[in-house]
Amino acid sequence: MFFRNLTLFRFSPAVADDLKRLDEALGEHRLRPCGPLEMFTKGFVPPVGRGEEAALTHAVKHCTWLTVGGEDKLLPAAVVNDELQRKVRKIAEEEGRKVGGRERKRLKEDLLTELLPRAFVRSSRLSAYVDTRHGWLVLDTSSRKSAENALSQIREALGSFPAVPLAPEEGPRVLMTDWLANGTLPAGLALGDEVELRDPATATGAIAKCRRQDLDAEEVKEHLRNGKQVFQLGLVFDDRMSFVLGEDLIVRKLKFLDVVTEELGDSHEDAAAEADAGFALLTLELERLLAKLEEWFGLPRPADA
Repeated sequence: MFFRNLTLFRFSPAVADDLKRLDEALGEHRLRPCGPLEMFTKGFVPPVGRGEEAALTHAVKHCTWLTVGGEDKLLPAAVVNDELQRKVRKIAEEEGRKVGGRERKRLKEDLLTELLPRAFVRSSRLSAYVDTRHGWLVLDTSSRKSAENALSQIREALGSFPAVPLAPEEGPRVLMTDWLANGTLPAGLALGDEVELRDPATATGAIAKCRRQDLDAEEVKEHLRNGKQVFQLGLVFDDRMSFVLGEDLIVRKLKFLDVVTEELGDSHEDAAAEADAGFALLTLELERLLAKLEEWFGLPRPADA
């Protein structure tokens, strides 16, 4: 159950106290199946286990795991429009008249009523956890839109959840460019094998992407000398995890190395015990990484109002 990406938000100690009611609040927003005439439904699903009796949160010490779920009907607009055109042509041929705007709208609504119950349903899941001791909301996605949608679901369930995006005091782009150009990485941090460099002068500036590349190579240094800056940088933290860090401070391609995964072992009694051990290990490892991100980039926890 290890996360693959990290989009991060922060919240104050007072907000952390309010999260004591999280399990109860989510219970009123459990995901229900998509109805015959609904395009989608959103809600929460159990992070561990299945069924109506399964809990919607799973806590290990000061970290609580939750999962935002969704069901979306797959009904492409092209399918609806093609069928609508067929009906419009049929009316024109059989009745010898044009279909007006109001009638076309009614025909489309009738089509949706006919087609929606037969549409395929696509399920989605997005895991997240809250660290109440340190004030982090961690979402397993690299999509800002998906993260914001999940945050909106949590806010709707709680009534209020003032978690805020990261506001670094140190510019990530400038700092990571310095790391790469001068080799001034913080202790415990090493370069990976991936980087994205861009000319910051214009939005349409030149872009250089390197993968499976020695980042100390002359080719990379030449791009830096020409004024490009780091927008994404592959890194290895304490020889325990690798990832690509973006200038937006989204962690992508997160991978725990063998030394970590071997600690998990395979002697767990059942799937629930394995999930519990995996979550405990995940949060322990990420607690150390998030503390360092806070230190390197200046990401103070919001104070109580």
